Amino acid sequence: MKRRRTLITSPLEWQLSAAPVPPPIVPVLAERGGTQLNAPRAVALIDSREQIPFDFARFKGWFAGVERKALQLGDYAVAGLEDVCVVERKDLADLVHSLTTERTVFVNRLRRMAEFPHRLLVITSPLSQVKSRYPYSGVHPNQITQSLIAILAGLRIPFLCTETHELGEELVASYLYQVHLYHWLETNDHGRFLADNDL
Repeated sequence: MKRRRTLITSPLEWQLSAAPVPPPIVPVLAERGGTQLNAPRAVALIDSREQIPFDFARFKGWFAGVERKALQLGDYAVAGLEDVCVVERKDLADLVHSLTTERTVFVNRLRRMAEFPHRLLVITSPLSQVKSRYPYSGVHPNQITQSLIAILAGLRIPFLCTETHELGEELVASYLYQVHLYHWLETNDHGRFLADNDL
């Protein structure tokens, strides 16, 4: 019997090759009635104690400036919105250490983050690596993975895993930009949406 040829290949056969495109000129624009709103740009804040900080130099058009200062909580924020927005960044080794040896300290920090309207945990490592055995530690990957899910479900702190430091940099820059933009829209009576009948 002749086998029938399928026109569309199965998604299981798709070959994925990661090739991130350059970031946009600005993440998003807000408009009302088809007219772009002239929203001010934010000042991004980087905690001065951050060991290997994100470099937002690629995103000059996104921010009015970038400043390093000691933040009360987290590694990144928006000037003027430090009590509203907090971003914590971890590489994989730091994440494992924070969820084991320094667990009490880290969980207390996460509990404080949970009180912020805008909070984000960014891990500069793919989720597949978080779930794989660690050559430098005997900690089981399931312990770390389940801790991340508990942070999400229990404390309602979303987390993002990024394949590279640079991708994490772009996502955090975009997040800070958009938190500031939505805050500006609300405080200036434009409503919490980017365009008519949109987000």
